[in-house]
Amino acid sequence: MGKLALAAKITHVPSMYLSELDGPQKGFRQAAIDGHKEIGRRCRELGVDTLVVFDTHWLVNANYHINCAPHFAGNYTSNELPHFISNMQFEFSGNPELGQLIAAECVAQGVETLAHDQTSLDPEYGTLVPMRYMNEDQHFKVVSISAMCMAHYLNDSARLGWALREAIEKHYDGTVAILASGSLSHRFAQNGQAPDFATRVWSPFLERLDHSVVRMWENAEWSDFCAMLPEYAAKGHGEGFMHDTAMLLGVLGWSEYDQKAEVVTPYFGSSGTGQINAIFPVSPVSGQQVPGPQASVTDHFAAGASRV
Repeated sequence: MGKLALAAKITHVPSMYLSELDGPQKGFRQAAIDGHKEIGRRCRELGVDTLVVFDTHWLVNANYHINCAPHFAGNYTSNELPHFISNMQFEFSGNPELGQLIAAECVAQGVETLAHDQTSLDPEYGTLVPMRYMNEDQHFKVVSISAMCMAHYLNDSARLGWALREAIEKHYDGTVAILASGSLSHRFAQNGQAPDFATRVWSPFLERLDHSVVRMWENAEWSDFCAMLPEYAAKGHGEGFMHDTAMLLGVLGWSEYDQKAEVVTPYFGSSGTGQINAIFPVSPVSGQQVPGPQASVTDHFAAGASRV
């Protein structure tokens, strides 16, 4: 019925907004901004009507949550980094129908999910920053899904991704792109050292680890990557415990995914963290549920670490 046209792992670093403003950092995140604009351009070419964002800045402590209000507009200042994002205007339409369809399919597949279409809740900047560059003309509707999951298993996030895809392809009359909005390694520079790490990764270990992961993505080594994701999320300080990445791979078919990632914005350091914009081509997937995440994720952490 519906179509999943594009999937991507994207950055949302607040220095992108700072890069617009007059001052010493003007223009220094242009490559990341250009990557967002390219993804938006491709979505337009593919006839996408809605962008679904897995937002690692939306912290939740129970259930998965979908923000699918009919319309969003406001003036945003980051409580985390108010000196980076202050008084940033935003406006775009939501998609209550799609949000409700996703939630219903997730619940039907045993993943507790709530859709909020009558809410005063605004999206977090994991959604707002990408929309500033991909959707500045309000061409797309937007749905935001919580992906900083404090008491959730990665396999459940993968199952959410699979249910989302089934909701789109079986029940939605439209074309959708999904965006996993989060970094690779996410170890911030220590307080007082942030200016020294404005364009650097915190440690050689984390930078080499990230580069190895990007090579795996470019070589379509998905079975190995899915097997290592829980440990990578922990040892690589993954943003939001990398639930956005688990959701992304769940959408694409988990370890049975067979495409090579295309890097749109090359890997870069930002305040100690590792960032990228990369497109994951969508390929057909058969079956009734995500192939493999129960075994490859749950068994790896059978002791029950709640944050992975």
